[in-house]
Amino acid sequence: MIQLKDITKMYQTGKTTVRALNQVSLTVNKGDVLVIRGPSGSGKSTLLNMLGLLDEPSSGEVWLRGEKVSYRDFDALASIRSKILSFIFQSFNLNPVLTLEENVMVPLMIRSDISRSEKQRRVLDWVEKVGLAAHRHHRPEELSGGQRQRVAIARAMVSQPEVVIADEPTANLDSETTRNLLGFMKELNAERDTAFVFATHDPILENYAKKVLILRDGKVE
Repeated sequence: MIQLKDITKMYQTGKTTVRALNQVSLTVNKGDVLVIRGPSGSGKSTLLNMLGLLDEPSSGEVWLRGEKVSYRDFDALASIRSKILSFIFQSFNLNPVLTLEENVMVPLMIRSDISRSEKQRRVLDWVEKVGLAAHRHHRPEELSGGQRQRVAIARAMVSQPEVVIADEPTANLDSETTRNLLGFMKELNAERDTAFVFATHDPILENYAKKVLILRDGKVE
């Protein structure tokens, strides 16, 4: 599905150049469940951005479904992301003026290949799966941190992506909610071959992993 070849990513901070990733190569296949571990500052979030086509590498190549990714056509790249990839951000990234239900609908708004009734069915299905049906008309400010995390997960799953990329997806969740949500993800992995890439410090996620990658100082250890 996604292949990184000798990816290096440099950031300029004032007069200092930071090498966030250093010649990282990685393949994510259909049906993979990959857990990325490493200390803070090891490059986990940068690696997720590369896998999700959110950031362009300083050097190296990114391949998606056997084709080299071009970062010149941003509209085409956004269209590809909306159909193939989905994201669970640590900071939730919910729209504060939209209701819970509307936030979950966001990834489907630009999908002309899905009927309106099917969009609504999927949204209600996932709102119910994450246990928030009674709160579907609430806005993010009316929800707890754990509830907002569940909204972010529902939003990521509603488009039935081929690859889900998640930064600390179980942060702010209690143990029961974590088990339930990981159960849903395990079902999707088994039934649809959905691939999952998790960057996490939560050891429970390793019980669901098919691969574990350890990053340190921007390198695969």
